[in-house]
Amino acid sequence: MLSTQGQEQNREKILILATENCAYPGANAVGQAHSSYPANTYIFRVRSPVMFPEKFYMDCFAKGIGGIIIMSCGEECPYHGAYNALARRIDRVYQSMKSRGLDLRRLRLTAICTVCIRAFLKEVNDMSHLLEELGPPALEMEKHEAAAAAQSQAEGKM
Repeated sequence: MLSTQGQEQNREKILILATENCAYPGANAVGQAHSSYPANTYIFRVRSPVMFPEKFYMDCFAKGIGGIIIMSCGEECPYHGAYNALARRIDRVYQSMKSRGLDLRRLRLTAICTVCIRAFLKEVNDMSHLLEELGPPALEMEKHEAAAAAQSQAEGKM
Protein backbone atom coordinates (compact mmCIF):
# COMPACT_ATOMS: atom_id res chain seq x y z
CA MET A 1 0.00 0.00 0.00
CA LEU A 2 1.34 3.43 -0.93
CA SER A 3 1.52 6.19 1.59
CA THR A 4 -0.02 9.57 0.89
CA GLN A 5 3.49 11.03 0.77
CA GLY A 6 4.52 8.59 -1.97
CA GLN A 7 1.41 9.40 -3.96
CA GLU A 8 2.15 13.11 -3.79
CA GLN A 9 5.62 12.54 -5.23
CA ASN A 10 4.21 10.69 -8.24
CA ARG A 11 1.57 13.28 -9.10
CA GLU A 12 1.94 15.49 -12.14
CA LYS A 13 2.80 19.11 -11.40
CA ILE A 14 0.21 21.82 -11.91
CA LEU A 15 1.45 25.30 -12.74
CA ILE A 16 -0.91 28.18 -12.05
CA LEU A 17 -0.26 31.57 -13.63
CA ALA A 18 -2.25 33.84 -11.32
CA THR A 19 -2.74 37.52 -12.12
CA GLU A 20 -1.62 39.77 -9.30
CA ASN A 21 -4.83 41.85 -9.34
CA CYS A 22 -7.44 39.06 -9.34
CA ALA A 23 -6.43 35.43 -9.17
CA TYR A 24 -3.45 35.73 -6.83
CA PRO A 25 -5.54 37.45 -4.13
CA GLY A 26 -8.07 34.67 -4.76
CA ALA A 27 -5.37 32.08 -4.08
CA ASN A 28 -4.45 34.01 -0.95
CA ALA A 29 -8.10 33.90 0.15
CA VAL A 30 -7.97 30.10 -0.20
CA GLY A 31 -5.04 30.02 2.20
CA GLN A 32 -6.67 32.44 4.64
CA ALA A 33 -9.77 30.21 4.68
CA HIS A 34 -7.46 27.29 5.57
CA SER A 35 -8.73 25.36 2.56
CA SER A 36 -6.46 22.78 1.05
CA TYR A 37 -5.62 21.80 -2.50
CA PRO A 38 -3.18 19.28 -3.97
CA ALA A 39 0.45 19.75 -2.96
CA ASN A 40 1.58 19.30 -6.55
CA THR A 41 0.32 22.82 -7.33
CA TYR A 42 2.72 25.70 -7.95
CA ILE A 43 1.36 29.24 -8.05
CA PHE A 44 3.26 31.88 -9.97
CA ARG A 45 2.09 35.47 -9.46
CA VAL A 46 2.20 37.40 -12.73
CA ARG A 47 1.29 40.92 -13.76
CA SER A 48 -0.49 39.60 -16.84
CA PRO A 49 -0.26 36.12 -18.39
CA VAL A 50 -0.18 37.65 -21.87
CA MET A 51 3.52 38.30 -21.19
CA PHE A 52 4.33 34.61 -21.75
CA PRO A 53 5.05 33.56 -25.35
CA GLU A 54 3.58 30.41 -26.86
CA LYS A 55 6.92 28.63 -26.51
CA PHE A 56 6.74 29.01 -22.71
CA TYR A 57 3.75 26.67 -22.46
CA MET A 58 5.25 24.02 -24.71
CA ASP A 59 8.54 24.21 -22.80
CA CYS A 60 6.64 23.65 -19.54
CA PHE A 61 5.07 20.47 -20.91
CA ALA A 62 8.41 19.30 -22.29
CA LYS A 63 10.02 19.82 -18.88
CA GLY A 64 7.38 17.78 -17.06
CA ILE A 65 4.64 20.18 -16.02
CA GLY A 66 1.48 18.10 -16.35
CA GLY A 67 -1.05 20.89 -16.54
CA ILE A 68 -1.23 24.67 -16.64
CA ILE A 69 -4.09 26.80 -15.37
CA ILE A 70 -4.06 30.43 -16.41
CA MET A 71 -6.12 32.27 -13.83
CA SER A 72 -6.75 35.76 -15.10
CA CYS A 73 -9.04 38.71 -14.48
CA GLY A 74 -10.89 37.93 -17.69
CA GLU A 75 -12.39 40.91 -19.47
CA GLU A 76 -11.79 42.99 -16.34
CA CYS A 77 -8.04 42.95 -16.92
CA PRO A 78 -6.53 46.35 -16.09
CA TYR A 79 -4.35 46.20 -19.22
CA HIS A 80 -6.38 47.21 -22.26
CA GLY A 81 -6.60 44.41 -24.83
CA ALA A 82 -4.47 41.99 -22.82
CA TYR A 83 -7.17 39.39 -22.22
CA ASN A 84 -8.19 39.22 -25.89
CA ALA A 85 -4.53 38.95 -26.92
CA LEU A 86 -4.06 36.18 -24.35
CA ALA A 87 -7.10 34.28 -25.65
CA ARG A 88 -5.73 34.44 -29.21
CA ARG A 89 -2.31 33.27 -27.99
CA ILE A 90 -3.82 30.33 -26.13
CA ASP A 91 -5.69 29.33 -29.29
CA ARG A 92 -2.31 29.13 -31.06
CA VAL A 93 -0.85 27.12 -28.16
CA TYR A 94 -3.76 24.68 -28.50
CA GLN A 95 -2.80 24.19 -32.16
CA SER A 96 0.81 23.42 -31.13
CA MET A 97 -0.41 21.02 -28.46
CA LYS A 98 -2.65 19.25 -30.96
CA SER A 99 0.19 18.87 -33.46
CA ARG A 100 2.35 17.23 -30.75
CA GLY A 101 -0.38 14.91 -29.52
CA LEU A 102 -1.00 16.64 -26.20
CA ASP A 103 -4.46 16.60 -24.67
CA LEU A 104 -5.82 20.14 -24.89
CA ARG A 105 -7.34 19.87 -21.42
CA ARG A 106 -3.82 20.18 -19.99
CA LEU A 107 -4.04 23.95 -20.56
CA ARG A 108 -6.93 25.89 -19.10
CA LEU A 109 -7.75 29.60 -19.28
CA THR A 110 -10.18 30.76 -16.62
CA ALA A 111 -11.23 33.94 -14.83
CA ILE A 112 -10.83 33.89 -11.04
CA CYS A 113 -11.76 36.86 -8.86
CA THR A 114 -10.22 38.00 -5.60
CA VAL A 115 -12.73 36.09 -3.46
CA CYS A 116 -13.47 33.09 -5.70
CA ILE A 117 -12.37 30.40 -3.25
CA ARG A 118 -14.70 27.67 -4.55
CA ALA A 119 -13.87 28.39 -8.19
CA PHE A 120 -10.13 28.30 -7.44
CA LEU A 121 -10.40 24.98 -5.61
CA LYS A 122 -12.60 23.48 -8.33
CA GLU A 123 -10.13 24.40 -11.08
CA VAL A 124 -7.16 22.95 -9.19
CA ASN A 125 -8.95 19.77 -8.14
CA ASP A 126 -10.37 19.21 -11.63
CA MET A 127 -6.90 19.57 -13.14
CA SER A 128 -5.42 17.23 -10.54
CA HIS A 129 -8.00 14.54 -11.33
CA LEU A 130 -7.46 15.01 -15.06
CA LEU A 131 -3.71 14.57 -14.69
CA GLU A 132 -4.20 11.38 -12.69
CA GLU A 133 -6.14 10.09 -15.70
CA LEU A 134 -3.74 11.34 -18.41
CA GLY A 135 -0.35 10.72 -16.82
CA PRO A 136 2.81 12.60 -17.86
CA PRO A 137 2.72 14.77 -21.00
CA ALA A 138 5.89 13.06 -22.25
CA LEU A 139 3.94 9.79 -22.63
CA GLU A 140 1.35 11.48 -24.83
CA MET A 141 4.04 13.04 -27.01
CA GLU A 142 5.92 9.71 -27.30
CA LYS A 143 2.74 7.87 -28.32
CA HIS A 144 1.99 10.54 -30.90
CA GLU A 145 5.53 10.38 -32.32
CA ALA A 146 5.46 6.57 -32.42
CA ALA A 147 2.10 6.60 -34.23
CA ALA A 148 3.40 9.18 -36.73
CA ALA A 149 6.56 7.11 -37.32
CA ALA A 150 4.53 3.93 -37.81
CA GLN A 151 2.24 5.70 -40.27
CA SER A 152 5.22 7.11 -42.15
CA GLN A 153 6.82 3.69 -42.29
CA ALA A 154 3.57 2.10 -43.51
CA GLU A 155 3.24 4.71 -46.23
CA GLY A 156 6.83 4.04 -47.29
CA LYS A 157 6.07 0.34 -47.86
CA MET A 158 3.24 1.11 -50.26
